[in-house]
Amino acid sequence: MFDTLNTAELEAKIGYSFKDRSLLEEALTHSSYANEHGGIKKHKCNERLEFLGDAVLSSITAEYLFRKYFDHPEGDLTRMRAELVCEKALAEYAGKIGLGKVLLLGKGEERGGGRERKSILADAFEALLAAVYLDAGANNEAKDAIRRYLMPLVESRLDALLAEWHGADYKTLLQQFIQRSEGEILEYVTVGERGPDHAKVFTVEARLNSNIIGTGEGATKRAAEQAAAKQALILFGEL
Repeated sequence: MFDTLNTAELEAKIGYSFKDRSLLEEALTHSSYANEHGGIKKHKCNERLEFLGDAVLSSITAEYLFRKYFDHPEGDLTRMRAELVCEKALAEYAGKIGLGKVLLLGKGEERGGGRERKSILADAFEALLAAVYLDAGANNEAKDAIRRYLMPLVESRLDALLAEWHGADYKTLLQQFIQRSEGEILEYVTVGERGPDHAKVFTVEARLNSNIIGTGEGATKRAAEQAAAKQALILFGEL
C-alpha cells in the first residue's frame, strides 16, 4: 500500500512536494506490484511515466550540455549525454535520492532484490522526473523544478567522467609537481560565481605562494579547480 509518510524523505531530497499524490504513487509503482493488485487497468504502473520522463531527461540534459560546452562538437556532446542518461547513471542518481526504498514492488521482485536492480531504479527515476514535470505544470517552470535536483546529480557524474576521459587528475598531478620543492604553498581560491542555480559557473584560481598560476571555470568548484590545475601544468610545461 502506498504510504505518503514514507515519501517525505524523498520529496525533501528532490526539493519538491507533490500536489497530486496519485502521480507520485504511479511513478513509484512497478508493474509487478500492479499485476498483483488487480492488473495494470486497475492499478497504474510507472511505465507510461517512464516514457515521458525519458524525453524530459534527454531534453534537459541536452540543453545543459549545449549551453555549457558551447565550443564542443556535436560528437562530444552526444557522447556526454549518452553517459549521463544511461541505465547505470540513472540507477546511480536513484540511489543518491533513496528512490529504491519507497518503490512499490511485487512480492517476487521484492524477494529478488528489485529495490537495488539497476533497470528498475533507472525506470523509476525517469518516471519520477515525468511525475514532477506533470505535477508542476508541464512547462518551463516544471523543468526548473526538475533541474534543481537533477543537475547536481548530473554534474557530479560529469566531473568524474571528464577526469576519466582525460586520463588524469590534474590537481593530483599539480600537487606532485609542486612537492618537488619544499616550502611551496598551493591553494585554490574561488573568485567568481555566475548564472542561475541550475546552471552555475564557478571561477577558481590556483595560487602558488599567493601567485596566480592558473585559472579555471566549471559547473562545480571541483571542476573549476581541475581546470585551473590543468592550466598551471601547461604553464609549467608539464602538459
